[in-house]
Amino acid sequence: MTELAGFVRIERHFDAPLDTVWRFWTEADLFMQWYGPMGMSVPEASMDVTVGGTRRVTMQMDRPDRSMTMYFTGTYTEVTPKTRLVYTEAMCDADGTILSPAVMGMPDGTPEMTEVHVDLSEDGTGTRMVMRHIGVPAGSPGEGGWMQAFEKLAETMAA
Repeated sequence: MTELAGFVRIERHFDAPLDTVWRFWTEADLFMQWYGPMGMSVPEASMDVTVGGTRRVTMQMDRPDRSMTMYFTGTYTEVTPKTRLVYTEAMCDADGTILSPAVMGMPDGTPEMTEVHVDLSEDGTGTRMVMRHIGVPAGSPGEGGWMQAFEKLAETMAA
């Protein structure tokens, strides 16, 4: 995996047991409740959380002034139950065909395939999460989207 585009690294504490945080990352019905930045929803997700298993996510924005649907696909490359997930991610069309970053209006140098690493551990008062998204530069809109998604995750688990 090339790191030319840099990476986002976010460390976060959640006031929830390790098992709960793991489930929100690995069970499609729970993942759909929090994933994506504010103003975006996930109407569909399929996740075969096994090494070599695939994931498909549909993210949608419905605002009066703008409507947009985005699709993502990838493969799980590492799964250590309750502690580590690694998966690839690429933008695709509704049929799962990977789209080039240029077609999606992304800047030059954006990799077609990125990689997400999620490490979870108990920290005495809940769960510590360290997420790295390789291929998405720090300070980019992608980082902002992750920060918003993790706010949604914390709120969803607290409800």
